[in-house]
Amino acid sequence: MKKLVLIDGHSLAFRAFYAVPTTMQTKGGLYTNAVFGFTSMLQKILNDLKPDYILVAFDKGIKTFRTEMYAEYKGTRSKMPDEMREQMSYIEAVLDGYRIKFMTLEGYEADDIIGTASLLAEQSGELETIIITGDRDLYQLIAPHTTVYYNRRGMTDILEMDEKAFFEKYGLKPHQLIDVKALMGDSSDNIPGVKGVGEKTALKLICEYQNLDAVYQNIEHIKGKALPARLIEHKDLAYLSYDLAQIKRDVEFEFDINELMLQEVDYDKLYEVFTAMEFNRKLQDLIQSRKGESAPTPNRVAIIHEVQTLDQGQKLLTDLIQSEVYIYFDFHKQKAPLLYVTKNDVVYQVSESVWQSAEWQAFWQDPQANKVVHEFKRTWHLLADHNITLKGVVFDTALAGYVLDPSVAKYELIQLINRYHPEAASYSTEALVNSLALQIQALPAIHESMVTLLQEQQLITLYRDVELPLALVLGQMERNGVAMDKDILLEMGADLNANMLLIERQIYMLAGETFNINSPKQLGVILFEHLKLPVLKKTKTGYSTSQDVLEALALEHDLPAMIISYRQLAKIKSTYIDGMIPLITSEGRLHTTFRQMVTATGRLSSTEPNLQNIPIRTDAGRRIRRAFVAGEGFDYLLAADYSQIELRVLAHMSGDPILIESFKNNEDIHTRTASEVFGVSLKEVTRQMRNNAKAVNFGIVYGQSDYGLSNELHISRKKAGEYIERYFDRYQGVRRYLDQVIVEAKQNGFVETILHRRRYLPEINSRNYHRRSFAERTATNTPIQGSAADLIKLAMINLQRDLLEGEYKSRLLLQVHDELILEVTKEELEKVSDLLIKNMRYAMVLRVPIRVDVKFGVDWYHMEKL
Repeated sequence: MKKLVLIDGHSLAFRAFYAVPTTMQTKGGLYTNAVFGFTSMLQKILNDLKPDYILVAFDKGIKTFRTEMYAEYKGTRSKMPDEMREQMSYIEAVLDGYRIKFMTLEGYEADDIIGTASLLAEQSGELETIIITGDRDLYQLIAPHTTVYYNRRGMTDILEMDEKAFFEKYGLKPHQLIDVKALMGDSSDNIPGVKGVGEKTALKLICEYQNLDAVYQNIEHIKGKALPARLIEHKDLAYLSYDLAQIKRDVEFEFDINELMLQEVDYDKLYEVFTAMEFNRKLQDLIQSRKGESAPTPNRVAIIHEVQTLDQGQKLLTDLIQSEVYIYFDFHKQKAPLLYVTKNDVVYQVSESVWQSAEWQAFWQDPQANKVVHEFKRTWHLLADHNITLKGVVFDTALAGYVLDPSVAKYELIQLINRYHPEAASYSTEALVNSLALQIQALPAIHESMVTLLQEQQLITLYRDVELPLALVLGQMERNGVAMDKDILLEMGADLNANMLLIERQIYMLAGETFNINSPKQLGVILFEHLKLPVLKKTKTGYSTSQDVLEALALEHDLPAMIISYRQLAKIKSTYIDGMIPLITSEGRLHTTFRQMVTATGRLSSTEPNLQNIPIRTDAGRRIRRAFVAGEGFDYLLAADYSQIELRVLAHMSGDPILIESFKNNEDIHTRTASEVFGVSLKEVTRQMRNNAKAVNFGIVYGQSDYGLSNELHISRKKAGEYIERYFDRYQGVRRYLDQVIVEAKQNGFVETILHRRRYLPEINSRNYHRRSFAERTATNTPIQGSAADLIKLAMINLQRDLLEGEYKSRLLLQVHDELILEVTKEELEKVSDLLIKNMRYAMVLRVPIRVDVKFGVDWYHMEKL
């Protein structure tokens, strides 16, 4: 018999959403966990079950024929989380990619579609049907040729239920499950049942009397006083519950089994979806799965010519220097990266001994020899490791890919070819994947295409004057590193251990017993079962002991507050003490990696270690900065921080007269906002008012909703909405600007910073409210955050230029958000601080003055104003 698989789509999607953490998101902030989990389960279904036919059914909406019968049906269910709702259209796109039919029907649930389809399949006598669901209600559909696969956890924990298994578990036939539900009800669907009748009693009654009618026909024989009375009192509810619980199996829709036949996947569609979701592993698996398909003959011949000897290298150099040279280091090799260059469609592989020779060193260091590279900073580092200074780089294809579209997960050469090579369609995916020569040969074409697009989109200045020179600045900062006092970290680690031990003892005393503090399960037992604290939230595995839960419970008991303190210290020790000490080099310096092509706003991030997240809100966290010191040959660390730069950018971009006046008068902007919003004089503004106004100010910058503001300030959503409305009543220029940004985003599909950095917003016109709202918030905050990022990048480039031209010993070490950190000598302190202020203050000309706060000290913690 051929195999038909029927999938309960919403059930599978919910299982996927809760099985995969919501931390799984794209760089642009789109949640992808449900799509990833659903796709993984679907792939397992296809691989393991190998169906001949397949159908996925989804619920259409809340209103069905059951809600007409009983308005409270499913009334107790929480609505679908926004994080999941925004993913449903992508799940449908995945099904489209697999060419799998999916259905919804107005007025019916997915169960009814599955029930009807399974009955038709059963009646045909030619199909074996497998129903995949996370809902036991579908057990009633089990039949001789119909089996239900109940997925308890993804597709790794399946309970296979056929007629035999169902009888062994319940002692009933599958259709009798409807009678059981009629009596016991179903709290998850808000089916009332008979009050006081649970599963055990309902099973006993149906086992004895076979169905609901027989129960009521034999009511006088049922033992006890209370049970018969309850059955009689709630008879109407019992029969209503029967109708609600029964899956409808005669829904009118066209059931053509041939339309459900499994087909070849739509590779282009899946490639598009997996790329948008940033599923890189699935993308590679998809590409690999196409191997064996006949590849079109490429228009060009790609042969790699090996250059092994110095004579061959010299001859190649003579030929190359007549025009732009296209450079590609293959960093994917496990050993030393291989160098490839291309000219006139010929690809050369140059041995390490050749490209390190004296002749080639002169070429690398010649600023007049124009070089197009892929991954400039990484190439610069590689050559610097061999004491070669790379000069003359005029273009970086990876960096250009980032500037053209900062939402892409990776900017590897093959992805750029697929997007920017005019002749990419003439190559099969396999040909490109399996031929590095073809990829390198395409460098000139994608370079030309990218330059054209950068010019057309007014991005050439941003690329040429900001991102490309910044790559070199970041490379130099990475090699500089920052000096660390390891002894301070070791001492702090010992102090943290002692403090954690003290807190641990206090926790055990408050709990009345010892337990594993790091175990959420054991902590939950202590808090909610032993101490009887109120249960505020539950997870799939038990009680929630998240930060917000502990903060709320801390108002009622000392133990949760002690847990918070313990976790804070443990986090600091593991991340910033134990995590950083092994990374300190023998020279006593710490070298982070600045990631230039990650964020959609243009901001930098850092990794290994991440120095962007050094704690600042707690004293224990701030004290870590004591270990960041001026290195040997230097006297001080010099730090400069932009003051309220994003609010100043907002004032500039919106032209709001009140904001502009406040900054020009050097007023405290949060106090001024409090005065405007709360209708009091500047002198009457309290600390609480200022704090609330500060939250509103930054909330506006980040596109925060009334819901987000209410959570931050611990006030009602209504009150938060009033704060935001009062803000816009006073700062009408800001309101007009933000409204206009959204209008233009809807028209153009993207937003821009002051320097025309773009961020594309594919969901800005979505019919899905939540996805559209997210895109609108992104539209309003990206120009502000991105412009602030562009500003500090320009300051870094100009400062580095002045330091080099002035032959200063002092040097730039770190960029942490809106702060630049240098190490300086005592003799250069005053001059370098002037350079630092000048370059940060005048990197851009805004409608408001830019304020820079400068401090210096022997370490990053002990600093004083200059």
